[in-house]
Amino acid sequence: MELRDYLRILRRRWRLIVTVMLLAIAASAAATMQMTPKYASTVRMFVSAQSGDTVDAYQGSLLSEQRVASYADIVTGPEIARRVVDRLDLDESPSALSGQIRADVASNTIILRITVLDADPRRAQRLATAVATEFTSFVQRLETPPGKKQPPIKASVLGTPETPRSPVEPTPIRNLGIGAVLGLLLGIGAAALRDSLDTSIRRADDLNQLVGAPNLSSMPFDPAAGKLPIITDLSAGAPRVEAFRVLRTNLQFTNVDQPSKVFVITSSVPDEGKTSTSCNLAIALAQAGSRVALVEGDLRRPRVAEYLGLEPAVGLTTVLIGRVALTNALQEWGTPGLSVLTSGEVPPDPAELLQSKAMAGVIEELRRSFDVVLIDAPPLLPVTDGALLAAQAHGALLVVRFGRTTRDQVRSSVERLDSVHARLVGTVLNRCPQRDNAGSYGYSYSYSSRTPKKSTSRSTSPDAKVPTPADRTLDAVGGRRPDEK
Repeated sequence: MELRDYLRILRRRWRLIVTVMLLAIAASAAATMQMTPKYASTVRMFVSAQSGDTVDAYQGSLLSEQRVASYADIVTGPEIARRVVDRLDLDESPSALSGQIRADVASNTIILRITVLDADPRRAQRLATAVATEFTSFVQRLETPPGKKQPPIKASVLGTPETPRSPVEPTPIRNLGIGAVLGLLLGIGAAALRDSLDTSIRRADDLNQLVGAPNLSSMPFDPAAGKLPIITDLSAGAPRVEAFRVLRTNLQFTNVDQPSKVFVITSSVPDEGKTSTSCNLAIALAQAGSRVALVEGDLRRPRVAEYLGLEPAVGLTTVLIGRVALTNALQEWGTPGLSVLTSGEVPPDPAELLQSKAMAGVIEELRRSFDVVLIDAPPLLPVTDGALLAAQAHGALLVVRFGRTTRDQVRSSVERLDSVHARLVGTVLNRCPQRDNAGSYGYSYSYSSRTPKKSTSRSTSPDAKVPTPADRTLDAVGGRRPDEK
């Protein structure tokens, strides 16, 4: 992995990293609050050698420096602690007391600092005094040679230890800082691990290599898409509108020698945005001057009529069973040149209808009457309907949801299309974050037009009357096209 790959992980998983770091800080704060405050009382010891002339003084100084380093280890050992326990008649064990004693040597000196920690400041001062007294006595006994009365090394107490006023442990700032650093490291590790285990599609290049077909467009994530799913409700310069223009342009270069084209728009699993993609692509093609027929081929969960505000009662299933002619079941939508064939009543066995000769006849009749026929098909993996429709079309367009559709799902979808000898013409990477969407097809920009803002009405003219769903149903059953009076 390159440096930019790691930066991409940090940018993509920054919420996880921040969450882990905050949890570590909170845990550190909770642990700090649970810790018992400890007070420190310090006493200084001066280690000197008794000498006569100058040469002896120099040698005594070297001896003192050598001895003071060893004394620091003796002070924290069990011998001194045992003497203090006996002296003060303490209840704790010598090993427990030795854990409260610390000793260090001042740099380039013969000064030994002894510090005793305890939860009670008075007891800490009392223990420090006892440790200094017992250490002085121990050094005198230890350093006195046999037959001598005075030792060559002497440890003297420099002042009496003071009673501490404020605790030295715990240190909240230090603990929180350590928690933040550990949390940051753990968060980065968790982000890297999660990214390595994440098999979802997040880059158009990875999708291209996986399916062997080009990515025709990457749809930016729009938080308002749930309330405004149709691009005619957006401004002309909206990123989602521009993305569908890109998809329209790229799709027009597919099967250029074919005068009329039939495409199936499907996905691997539900909720990847195939229906909204079908509706908006049909609108974009119609706005470019093409005669477009949008067919609701998802007879299990039809939603085209809901998105476009059309009547779902009369549609594809009504035509397939011979109750209504195809021309009467088509409903004109607001954009000129766009006709929609909704689902009709939901049948008990959609697969049987979709692979019937009647369905093939409907597709052929639409192909002769329109420049482009778009069929919104069910997902490929849950049911076989999508593959059956793709086998009857000139190509299939696979919608993939960013960060949700996995590589295995896409791979299985491609295998499902190959099994029926259907051609995958391209993919659409849906709901891409803006920062990733810009890099996926090379640019990201917006512009504002100086022309007056057009009405978002779906009527073909300001005076046109939009027929109600009831009017469309009566017109279709009565034998008239919905736009005829």
